[in-house]
Amino acid sequence: MILRFLSFLLLLWIIGFAWFAIDLPRPAADDAETGSVVVLTGGAGRIDRALDILAAETAGRLLISGVDREVKPAELAAEYDRPGDLFACCIDLGFQAVDTRSNALEIARWATRRGDNSVRLVTSDWHMRRARLELERAMPADVRILSDAVQTQPSLTTLFLEYNKYLMRRLASLAGV
Repeated sequence: MILRFLSFLLLLWIIGFAWFAIDLPRPAADDAETGSVVVLTGGAGRIDRALDILAAETAGRLLISGVDREVKPAELAAEYDRPGDLFACCIDLGFQAVDTRSNALEIARWATRRGDNSVRLVTSDWHMRRARLELERAMPADVRILSDAVQTQPSLTTLFLEYNKYLMRRLASLAGV
């Protein structure tokens, strides 16, 4: 009986992993409007995507969450070939976050201070489910979150690790942690 139960759990894990790896989140429509856009640092193409959204004027302001304390706005403007006044007027840098959970808390505080009723979340496709889970837990219930995944080619190892992190956070959230 125990062996059957463990086999059933393993089968559920395998089916869940297959779903997680095959059906990665996709980018949002380019014309979808939100109050602001937030991006989590750490992956190629994320900040570029968020800057493009801001340039298209489909969001009013941008938060780059998880920025290293040594980084200055002028350095980012030069690195991403954007005008420095764009960073002065429309972009905030978040220096508090060190992981996905603290990213969500930093974003929630920022969006609440701004009075946003909608945010566009930009991160890598393989990271989107866990990032969104954390953000949904941190944000007020009346704030709409639009997922905007940056498409990547993640390795099987990356998918394996991220799927297990996602499952652990899902279980922790069910336990109230």
